[in-house]
Amino acid sequence: MSTTTATPPIGPARTLATAGRVLRQLTHDPRTIALLLLIPVVLITLLRYVFDGSPQTFDSIGASLLGIFPLITMFLVTSIATLRERTSGTLERLLAMPLGKGDLIAGYALAFGAVAVVQSLLATGLSVWALGLDVTGSPWLLLLVAVLDALLGTALGLFVSAFAASEFQAVQFMPAVIFPQLLLCGLFIPRDQMAPVLEAVSDVLPMSYAVDGMNEVLHHADITGAFVRDVGIVAGCALVVLALGAATLRRRTT
Repeated sequence: MSTTTATPPIGPARTLATAGRVLRQLTHDPRTIALLLLIPVVLITLLRYVFDGSPQTFDSIGASLLGIFPLITMFLVTSIATLRERTSGTLERLLAMPLGKGDLIAGYALAFGAVAVVQSLLATGLSVWALGLDVTGSPWLLLLVAVLDALLGTALGLFVSAFAASEFQAVQFMPAVIFPQLLLCGLFIPRDQMAPVLEAVSDVLPMSYAVDGMNEVLHHADITGAFVRDVGIVAGCALVVLALGAATLRRRTT
């Protein structure tokens, strides 16, 4: 007979222990590490030399992609990693211990957030100081937006993993969750030039504000009100989706 037990409050020690376990698992998977840390660097380098004869084009879209790449890679890796926890029974065993849903979600967010910082440092540093990305504002603001985008991707991955029964299904969520945002975020055409209904849809998609935040840093030397708004929306969306991800976890014991 299944019974529902009370969820303990979030404890820093339990959260850190969960984050440490996730990071140890990642270190044993070199392909995942390569996907997280090297693929964004390779892609941004490839993009730079695709537009070798038109550096202005690289400047105009390179900053936006610094926010998009972390979101996509963290979404993909987090959704698959969390699904493995669910399907292998690890998640059920963890929740049978004195470990709250908040501890688990916060631990995952902390672990992947640490990876996101390294990923964003590598991609941003390479773009600005090696590939010549011309940014008017501070590169550290680019890094801030990139990290928040990666955390948003982590949150989305944690959330959608609840609705997939296999790793293949987890990957299938990418066209549904990521691709519409990619098309409507303003990367290919300014959002105010889209059909009105598509512009309205883009106004509620978090990736739109990630791209807008990057563009604010690209074109303004100082922190603008629009930048603060964009960063706040991306961070708020990440927190909301993390809360939804916690709501999909069920603590049941037999």
